[in-house]
Amino acid sequence: MSNVLVTGAAGFIGFHLTRRLLRDGHRVTGFDNLNDYYDVSLKEARLSLLTGTDGFEFVRGGLENRSTVEELFRSRPFDCVINLAAQAGVRYSLHNPHSYIDSNVSGFLNILEGCRHSQIKHLIYASSSSVYGANSTIPFSEHHSVDHPVSLYAATKKSNELMAHTYAHLFGIPVTGLRFFTVYGPWGRPDMAYFSFTKAILEGRSIDIFNNGAMRRDFTYIDDIVEGITRVMECIPPTNHTWDSQQADPASSAAPYRLYNIGNNHPVELGHFIALLEESLGRHAIKNYLPMQPGEVLETYADVTDLANAVGFTPSTPLAEGLAQFTRWYREYYR
Repeated sequence: MSNVLVTGAAGFIGFHLTRRLLRDGHRVTGFDNLNDYYDVSLKEARLSLLTGTDGFEFVRGGLENRSTVEELFRSRPFDCVINLAAQAGVRYSLHNPHSYIDSNVSGFLNILEGCRHSQIKHLIYASSSSVYGANSTIPFSEHHSVDHPVSLYAATKKSNELMAHTYAHLFGIPVTGLRFFTVYGPWGRPDMAYFSFTKAILEGRSIDIFNNGAMRRDFTYIDDIVEGITRVMECIPPTNHTWDSQQADPASSAAPYRLYNIGNNHPVELGHFIALLEESLGRHAIKNYLPMQPGEVLETYADVTDLANAVGFTPSTPLAEGLAQFTRWYREYYR
């Protein structure tokens, strides 16, 4: 058994991960501010399924609150920290940029400082496929440069990777960053397209399809994400003495630092995705085609070779199967 801190425990990925860790026998402290970026009642419903479980403790607070995070680390002995709390969303960052700096940059600094002073054995944090930004080489590899983000959200996630490397280098903290690719599934985020599409289709309203549907996404089922995280927990990055600064590899370092993509390794066209969703719901969508939105990218496609080599796992849940699980949950939850 180990003591694990999961930030964002009432969020989509944090909730599923916490349930898995508790089933595996870990003691988990969940940390979340339950903000109103999307429906708070959904976050509370997730949390209610965790509260009262043996080995689980919940602490309410925000990452940007320095004294709260300091007390969190000072009062509890954590072996592993999994930082999933963040201000999410590409489009929202166009209108509320300060919330991204507060949570994703200042908040992450507080997590790094907590790990620095607490002898944490492994820090794992959520990055995003958004960091690939203007990259056009497909599939996206951790070994590619990611110096051209196209949204502030992506820029804050890139900042997390740089900050994490700095602390791994200066203080020897073993750090692993995970770039998630379009995560979906039961108990998901209402701001995500698959969720809002489902709601609109069932209510007989039109769905907005940007760039006339000419986009592809590497949809990754939540159970695959959780499996990847739990395997990475045991894969603590060592110092890489063979790292060559003259041919610097962005995915690793001389410090105990590593980056992995977690994606389904199978991009799907938006039109096909909608057709599968319609089939799962048994209803047709009313489609409203719109131009490309600022901050969006045309395609995401994860190269997961490094993840497979490191932990022996490759996400593989078929989209049709994952959407069926989601729509079944959606009908039950919203009756």
